[in-house]
Amino acid sequence: MARNLVPDAIARQPWHVILPLFALNTFGSLVLYSAAGGKMQPWALLHEIHFAVFLVMALVISYLPRDLFKLAAYPTYVVLVVLLVLVELIGGIGGGSQRWLNLGFMTLQPSELMKPGIVLVMAKFFDTLPPAMTRNWRALLPAAALLGVPALLVMLQPDLGTGLAICAGAAVVIFLAGLPMAWFVGAGAALAAIAPIAFFTLLHDYQRNRVLTFLDPESDPLGTGYHITQSKIAIGSGGFWGKGFGNGSQSHLEYLPEAHTDFAFATMAEEWGILGGLFILAVFLWLFRWGLQVARASNDRFSMLLAAGMTFTIFFYMAINTMMVMGLAPVVGIPLPWISHGGSSMMTNMICVGTIMAVDRWNKRGGAGLI
Repeated sequence: MARNLVPDAIARQPWHVILPLFALNTFGSLVLYSAAGGKMQPWALLHEIHFAVFLVMALVISYLPRDLFKLAAYPTYVVLVVLLVLVELIGGIGGGSQRWLNLGFMTLQPSELMKPGIVLVMAKFFDTLPPAMTRNWRALLPAAALLGVPALLVMLQPDLGTGLAICAGAAVVIFLAGLPMAWFVGAGAALAAIAPIAFFTLLHDYQRNRVLTFLDPESDPLGTGYHITQSKIAIGSGGFWGKGFGNGSQSHLEYLPEAHTDFAFATMAEEWGILGGLFILAVFLWLFRWGLQVARASNDRFSMLLAAGMTFTIFFYMAINTMMVMGLAPVVGIPLPWISHGGSSMMTNMICVGTIMAVDRWNKRGGAGLI
């Protein structure tokens, strides 16, 4: 009876996805509210607005048909590469990096959009590639070119974290497409061999310092190790229950740098403790489980690769950020989805969610969509 009282257009929305994300984003707003000293401005209110706007965008994406995704794959890739080139030519500089384009109404980071963009174009490429060609090394050359161009442009900004995220998303799609495991083992061995050379010749000084700081943060606690040292202090001082909402000393006294972006998880852990961290991880694990179930239920190669790649893109955000703030990975400037402040990262993750919801609809309706 109660179900009949709810309009069908509302009832058929994917509430099993929307409500957990709403809870996670609201929790993130509370963290940002506290980080601002008990004020909605400048982060918490904008965080909620970003979520509302990009949730609508994700729902629109979820109704698009499979053929439109396939048709848009290469044009989208070209547009994103052009935007990355524009960043090199006229992009804004902040924090020593050139990553943003000022659009007037918002500041756009094109490298963020390339994370789902590379998954889309790789899924399209391997969908059109005959299965018999998948194990031919010549088939890997076009895929390597599709990945190499944006990865190089992002590394030049320089943005090592985003560049690695783009490479990781592409690698997952390539792996799931069925390339021989021996190729990945060989690539891993080659990377291990050239890593020391790349460390001393290709990385910038600040990037090398981040790696050295990760290995021994106590060697310079007031310099290069300051960020991770303060983050670990904040997380450790929260204990199991936390200090209480609004009582985080590390962020309020400005000991913790970037308390509203890269280190928002540390801000949360100080006030909400392990319980808050478990809540965040539980929502993410549920999201990843849902995404992988959608991928496994797909009836065609394109849909499976697309859903799995988008799920891994969100996973990469979460895993690297949480490891980073706990000192288990170098500081690479990757925000925590739906918790950290940032419009471009919110847009990227909602594109991923909207795409997975679209694949879920294709699985249930045979590829039909709004258009």
